[in-house]
Parts: sequence; structure tokens; C-alpha cells
Amino acid sequence: MIYIPKLWTTLKTYNRRQFFADVMAGVVVGIVALPLAIAFAIASGVTPEKGLYTAIVAGFLVSLLGGSRVQIGGPTGAFVVIVVGIIGKYGYDGLVIATMMAGFILIFMGLAKIGALIKFIPYPVVTGFTSGIGLIIFSSQVSDFFGLNLKNVPTDFVDKWVLYFRGLPSIHVSSLMIGMLTLLTIFSCTRISRRIPGAFVALVLTTAVAHLFGLPVETIQSRFGDLPLSLPHASLPFADWALIRVLIGPAITIAFLAAVESLLSAVVADGMIGGRHRSNMELIAQGIANIFSVIFSGIPATGAIARTATNIRNGGRTPIAGIVHALVLILIMLFFWNWVGLIPMACLAGILIYVAYTMSEHRAFMSILRGPRMDATVLLITFSLTVLIDLTVAIEIGMILAAFMFMKQMAEATDIKMIKDEINDTEEGVDIPETVNLPRGVQVFEINGPFFFGMVDKFYNTIDLGAKSAKVVVLRMRNVPYMDAGGLHALDVAFSRCRRKKIAFLISEIQHQPLEALVHSDLFRKITRSHIHSSFEHALAAAKKVLEG
Repeated sequence: MIYIPKLWTTLKTYNRRQFFADVMAGVVVGIVALPLAIAFAIASGVTPEKGLYTAIVAGFLVSLLGGSRVQIGGPTGAFVVIVVGIIGKYGYDGLVIATMMAGFILIFMGLAKIGALIKFIPYPVVTGFTSGIGLIIFSSQVSDFFGLNLKNVPTDFVDKWVLYFRGLPSIHVSSLMIGMLTLLTIFSCTRISRRIPGAFVALVLTTAVAHLFGLPVETIQSRFGDLPLSLPHASLPFADWALIRVLIGPAITIAFLAAVESLLSAVVADGMIGGRHRSNMELIAQGIANIFSVIFSGIPATGAIARTATNIRNGGRTPIAGIVHALVLILIMLFFWNWVGLIPMACLAGILIYVAYTMSEHRAFMSILRGPRMDATVLLITFSLTVLIDLTVAIEIGMILAAFMFMKQMAEATDIKMIKDEINDTEEGVDIPETVNLPRGVQVFEINGPFFFGMVDKFYNTIDLGAKSAKVVVLRMRNVPYMDAGGLHALDVAFSRCRRKKIAFLISEIQHQPLEALVHSDLFRKITRSHIHSSFEHALAAAKKVLEG
């Protein structure tokens, strides 16, 4: 079932009532998607129609093939930063190649059943780069929002804001009014009802105000000229091996973002409808959608949380709603596309500033800052690197830092204790612990927690300190659920040291996974089964025989 699109499953019990609910939801989502698709395209450094192509092609394929009942695919704010960077270095053809590579990576991830592993990405890393993207999107819209009419705005965050402050005296009042009206309209619609497409209402209202009052504001048409009135033909750019090698890094970043965003959106949707998505099928669908999106002159796409939530709130419960949303966008392109050119750039800037506000996750950001210091550190470093350096670097460093900090926490949580004279041992199902006196010359050690490379030094130090006067060492592993190669090597070293000192080395109560790892290692041939005991009592009995012998 993991590779069957949800559409096929939902059609088995489909009925007329749900069809009408899906159509109404699809119409609303299509209206909501229009301004966002255009705004994300412009913010990404491409022409407006490319955002609409993406919403149509990717939106249709994600719904047709995806693993979620209600997922809406299309361009999102998460890709703005990486798309701008790729186009700046390699042009639009470079973006097409990188996105196609990312699509094949996503398909491979789905076939390799990696979908379930995405949930292990640390929350501070996701919040850090998402909040950073929000700040970058906000920064990219300041010029249009205030009508500063700046040319050659730097991509560097600090240089960009230096230029903005220098250009403040040239604020264009009409553009600022349109931008403020956009934000006021969106926030007002949100307060009244989440079902009202605030961005679309703001787009219609501000366009009408600017046109009726003849406000001298820059529009989509004045910046980009006449827009095409039809879908493009499929085309592929020429790619040589040298360019492909250079674009592997950006392709991995696109694939990572698409996977994280789409599966996060699917999880949120599951919570809203009480469903369960198929993560690996969703990754395959996202891969196919991205490949065909750029074949038809689009940009990278992923699951859009806001549009997916809008779909659910308006009654959408099957992928038919997502397909209808794509058809609605086609109709808008065929019959209303000329009107799109009248949209003020300040309106689109206002819409994106609102998107940046929602992406900032300020409540989650502050909550993590008030939490454990390690999580706060990962959050701030990921956020800072996203804003000041590069999103790819931020994700890489954030993941590595989070992994190291997690291993440090696990190493601190795992302890090895030494029992000198007697031990209070509680058998399973027995409430009162039994006191066991240890024979002279027997030293007992107990590991509590995963036995992995992070706590090897602690293990060596404890064993060396406690085994100086012992004739028999018993290592209790009843509380060790997992042992890696580092733990195996540490056992090998400890066994060898004890053998050189003529100290018997016994293991008791080893769990299934550590035992499996031990049996399949070279150490097992040295230590043999006679040194491994299923219970502590058997280990003590074996220790006494060693002392007597």
C-alpha cells in the first residue's frame, strides 16, 4: 500500500456529495494560490508566469500521484532563497537542471523508504532555517513595499539593509499605502474567518484602488511587460557533466527542502482530518512534480502548508480538490491573465511580507530559546547561517551540530557504575530487592543506556579504575538496548586488557541487539559463549568457579 497514490484509494468510496465539496474547496484554493504563485516567482527572480506554471503542473501531479488525501503542491517561500542563489550563479537553465536532479533524488528517497526518516530532523534545525527564510523573504520585499525603486540590490543580507537605510528618503508614498492596505486587508480577513482568501481579497482591492485612483505605482506589467496567455511547450536545457557536478549540492538542498516541507505539511494535514499519509509515495510524487514543473518552465515545488490547510477548511477531503485547484489556475490564465498585469508590485510585496511573518514561527522560536541551551544554540546557529551565509551551509552545519549535541547528551545520559561489595538486585515482578554479597575478588560493573562510541572513554576509565584488584569482572548489560561498533571495540579492548592481567571477563543479561552485534563480530570468537550468561546469578556462579579453580 505504500506505493499506491491516495487518489486511487479515495475513489473507491467516492460520492457526489464529496465531489461537490472538493470542487468548492479546489476553487477557493485556486484563488488563494494565484497571488502566492505570482509573488513567489517574482521573489525567486523569475517572471510571474513561471510561478503559475509551477502551481498548475506540480499542483496537478502532487494531487494525482501523492500519498496525502489533501496535500496542495506548488511554489513556496522555502525555495525562494535557494532559487535566487542558483539563478544568480547558473541562470535559469542551471535551476532547471538542479531541480530535475532533485526530483530524481526525491524519487530515490521514496523508493528507498526514507520518508519515515524525515521525522528525525531536529526541530530546532527546521525552525532555525524556516525562520531565517522568513527574514530573508521580508528583506527581499522592502524595496517594493516602500517603493524605493533601488537598482542592483545586493544579495548579501547586511549590504542589502545598508542600501535600504540609505534609500529611506526616497520612499514612494503611493506604494507604501498599497503595501499597508494589503497587510491590513489580509490581517482583517484572517481575524474575520480563516476561510476568506485574504491574499486574493487584498490583490483585487489594491489593484482596483490603484487603477481607479490612478496611483503612480509600479505594476507587474510595467516591470515584466505583457504576460504569455498559454502554457509553455516542454523543453530541456543542455547540460554537461561539469555543470551537473557543480549543481549536485543545490540539487540535494532542493530535495531536502521539498521532502521536509511536503512531509511536514502532510503531517499537519493528518492532524486536521484524522488521516494518515503515505510518506514514501508522497516523496515520489514530489519528485515527479518537480521534474515536470521545470520541463514546463516552472520552478521547484513542494507541499504548501497554508494552501493545504485552506483546502481542508473549505471541505476538501480527497486529491480531486487539488486537481480542481490546478484547473482553476488554467482557467484564470486563459481568461483573466491580462488583468494580472495590473497588480501593483507593492501588493505582492505586502503578501510576501505576510508570508514571511507566518514563516518566522516567532512563538516556536522564542519557546526553543527558553528551553535547553543546546537546542537554543542549534536554533541560533542555523538561523544565523541561513540569513548571513547560505541556506545549504545552514542545513549542513545545523544537522551536524544537532547530531553532535545529541550524541553528547546520550553519552551523558548513559552511565557505567561500579558495585564494590554488595548489590541490591531486583528481579522482574519482585517488589523487594534481594541483597547479594559479592565474593572477594569479583568486581561488578553495570552499564545503563546505549553503549556507543560517545561513552567509550567513560567505560575505559571506570573499568581500569575498578578492575585493579579484581580476579573476575562481571559486566551487566541488562539496561543496554543498543550497542554500536564503538561499543563492540570497547568490549574487545576491555576483554584483552583483562586477559593480559589474567582477569576473567564475564557478561550477563545482554539484550537482543547487543547480543546479535556481539555474535556477528570477531570478539565472539575470543570471548566464547562460556563467558556470556543469561542471568546475573549464573554469572556469579561462574565467577565463584573461577575463584575456586
